[in-house]
Amino acid sequence: MALSAWHPHDPTTWLLETVWVLVGLPLVVLSRRRFPLTNLLCCLLAAHALVLAVGGHYTYAQVPLGDWVRDGLGLDRNPYDRFGHLMQGFVPAVLVRELLSRTSPLRGSRWLAPLTVCACLAFSAVFEMFEWAAAVIGGHSADTFLATQGDVWDTQWDMFCALIGATVSVLLLSRLHDRQLAALDGTGAERLTPAGVPAQQPKRFPRPEAGSAPRAVGRTP
Repeated sequence: MALSAWHPHDPTTWLLETVWVLVGLPLVVLSRRRFPLTNLLCCLLAAHALVLAVGGHYTYAQVPLGDWVRDGLGLDRNPYDRFGHLMQGFVPAVLVRELLSRTSPLRGSRWLAPLTVCACLAFSAVFEMFEWAAAVIGGHSADTFLATQGDVWDTQWDMFCALIGATVSVLLLSRLHDRQLAALDGTGAERLTPAGVPAQQPKRFPRPEAGSAPRAVGRTP
């Protein structure tokens, strides 16, 4: 983040693009003992933070790697913006899936996958409205943040890329994610209720020994 913040192309754009990292990183660090995340999610969050930091430093329309891909493939625009929105669906899908699996009764439910994808698409739509608000408030100064590159359908493409990223993430990573969630349960990590309080573990009663008579339940004489 320090390198990303060093002489960015546009300081305002850098702040708008990286605010998610500036807010999210302290939350992950502060909650690591009470609510540790799976290794898969931590790696994906780190990768997404790198994508955001690079895009914030150069602006998504002018990332050198994207220019190289554009020139090499003969594209009409820098594709780094599309890649960023694919990641906007791919990474949050695992984050949403982990939160729902650990804070709701949806773990193992057939509704977990579609609700995860829908949540990511909803977040992408909210982000596009955030960009719209920035354009209304900032005027021409918000052009570098929007990175539309002259495409009138840029908003729709952004949401579509997030949808594809979330769908691919759920299809490819669900089994690995489930194994890591099960391993995390074995470490004694807390599972929270939707209200954010630790879930109570079910009481376990000892099994009666073989051949022993059942013990009557009630008041003793």
